[in-house]
Amino acid sequence: MISSDAAFGPFVVLVSQDGADEADEGAAVAEDAGDVALPNAPPAQKPRRPEDRRKPMTTAMFCLVAVSDDSQKATSFHMDGPGDPSQAWPELAADYERARSREDSLDRLVEWPAQRDLIGDVTGRSVLDVGCGNGGKLAELVGAGATASVGVDVSGNFLSAPPPGLELIRGDLNELESMPGLAGRAFDRILFLQSFGYAEDPVRTLQTARAMLADNGFILLTKTQPIRYAVERAEQNETSLGEEYFSTSRFSYLSGWNDQIRLTKRPYTISDLINLFSTAGLWIETAIEPQLSEDARRRYPHKQAWMNKYLGILIFKLRPQSGQ
Repeated sequence: MISSDAAFGPFVVLVSQDGADEADEGAAVAEDAGDVALPNAPPAQKPRRPEDRRKPMTTAMFCLVAVSDDSQKATSFHMDGPGDPSQAWPELAADYERARSREDSLDRLVEWPAQRDLIGDVTGRSVLDVGCGNGGKLAELVGAGATASVGVDVSGNFLSAPPPGLELIRGDLNELESMPGLAGRAFDRILFLQSFGYAEDPVRTLQTARAMLADNGFILLTKTQPIRYAVERAEQNETSLGEEYFSTSRFSYLSGWNDQIRLTKRPYTISDLINLFSTAGLWIETAIEPQLSEDARRRYPHKQAWMNKYLGILIFKLRPQSGQ
């Protein structure tokens, strides 16, 4: 039986028939990986019978403190012992940066080059990177001429010596409107590079970002292809691609960068994203699905095999609707 307690928030059962390892993606998927990060979770279990696919497994029961859609804020502990709640994203952040810096990382080979191309010339432009990780990408933009730029990340795992013109703030992307370091400021570019999945209220977060855009500014937002998760779940649940793509049930899987942390994710479709942008008062100027270059395909055939199966990420360039 699942119950709740006013002191600790709701009890949830996490069922993971989705033992996916995103480490082979080598990208920034962990930032987009969903809603709640759980350290020391038990391994995923594959359902043995069709009728068991959606049944909760009591061996994976946790009590979550302050459950939200933001895995950066969530804490957890086993129900059979009090333990000390741990901040899972700060624990995962360093592992993520190490994975992202690998030579064959898809972030290095595919995602960042495509993101950088859409960001365009930043000379004299101000940039806000929401969920910036250690701030490395933003530092590169400052080196290319960006000025008065700010990176926000809840982990605080920042570069030890950021360049002049770059300010790094430890903060929650769900609190942009009340963050002292951002009060009254406007930016030419606002980036959500695989961080948007942590927004508790996605529409409000985008509306807040939209209000912080300078004239002719835009938002660059990336999300993992939702088909990727549908393919994984269909294989492991022995269901169809359509069933999993349109499923509204949350799912969990082990982080490929730290096998002691399990992430839970709320599913979404491409139309969900399009409708969300519209509701937030934004329109899509450009949408791309970046792929490996011919050279990278030859050098890293295992990455091309991964892309052939899971497709990679979506990148959206968003601008305010007229009159918004």
